[in-house]
Amino acid sequence: MKYAIVESGGKQYKAVEGEAIEVDRLPVETGEKVGLERVLMLVDGEDITVGTPTVDGVQVSTTVKDHFKGPKLIIFKYSPKKRIRVKGGHRQQYTRLMVDAIGKSGETRKEAKAKKAETPAVEKAEAKVEKKVEKKEATEKKPAAKEKKAEKAPAKKTEKAQAKKTTAKKTTTTSSPKGKKASSTETTKK
Repeated sequence: MKYAIVESGGKQYKAVEGEAIEVDRLPVETGEKVGLERVLMLVDGEDITVGTPTVDGVQVSTTVKDHFKGPKLIIFKYSPKKRIRVKGGHRQQYTRLMVDAIGKSGETRKEAKAKKAETPAVEKAEAKVEKKVEKKEATEKKPAAKEKKAEKAPAKKTEKAQAKKTTAKKTTTTSSPKGKKASSTETTKK
């Protein structure tokens, strides 16, 4: 992985090729190219180059994507016994830069690196397609199992229903001479 530590506006940022960084607002129009020349450190895989204070001949080329405002900050100064209450706010202006290339100024990028960057994306897309196909096959198999269960379930219900129909309970009440009622239950099969 190739990245560089860059200084812009007195602050340091980690610039990675193909990713965006947000720096303090620059007086540049959207879509223009900007070269950040204050590179403090360059890392290219195992090779690490640390500048004293900067790395000579290395530049980070970027493109301005947009300008935007940061979150609103509320500043409140308060002194209880002096009756001082001052409320203020601030929104910082930022510029979003897309890092195009990291390297020596005037250096052209090799096409082999660009091809290597494309192949993992293609492999990821193919893997996603394979997963979708596997999911479809799995969902097609599940309904067949549900149909088998559905076929078995009504048979059990009909057996229980027939058993209920064949057995019927009859309740009869009789009265005794002393005024007490006696009940008896008879079960008959049809």
